[in-house]
Amino acid sequence: MTERLYKIYYEIPKCKVFADIGCDHGYLAKAMLQGGKCNSVILSDISAKCLEKARDLMRDDIAEGRAQAIVSNGFEKLPKVDCALIAGMGGEEIISILLKAKNLPEKLVLQPMKNTDKVRKKVVELGYKIVKDYTFLVGKIFYDLIVLEKGQDSLSEEEIKFGRTNLELRPSAFINSVKLKIENLSKVLNNGNLSECTKIQVTNQIKELEKYV
Repeated sequence: MTERLYKIYYEIPKCKVFADIGCDHGYLAKAMLQGGKCNSVILSDISAKCLEKARDLMRDDIAEGRAQAIVSNGFEKLPKVDCALIAGMGGEEIISILLKAKNLPEKLVLQPMKNTDKVRKKVVELGYKIVKDYTFLVGKIFYDLIVLEKGQDSLSEEEIKFGRTNLELRPSAFINSVKLKIENLSKVLNNGNLSECTKIQVTNQIKELEKYV
């Protein structure tokens, strides 16, 4: 597995039935079984062709009844599961999958590639509380990871924007991601071709971010 997948694997809680939505090669599902973090797994992808990679990896587990490979648009054709992972997709795509689900699992682990703020807001509206929500770095890429379980929660605008765990613990990856945003905004500000209104907006964004570094 890649370093990104190992980071995600570490945060997936123990459960009876685990589903990997959009499972790609199936490495995380395989690791969940091998690590004893679940009793059985569901491999799911909207593409039958993509699902074949995971099916090949887990052929023995499927034959022995520990795994199922199901072509499905999100949760549509899946049986009930205790915990599900949706990783490596855009935030709006993740939201779409959750909104279409008839039965959402008790626990969710989400790793959106963008629009994480929209995901945070929506999952709380759907009846989840945040267990962890933080940024991690692999190579030169920053990722957001959200661990959830069913329950009541509410988020401030600041938590929606930056992530609760980032604000509470200020992990180095979060601080460095903010520094990078400031650097990029400063380059925009120094461009010289901005209107006065845009300059004020960018300056205010920089000042807001500087509170976190």
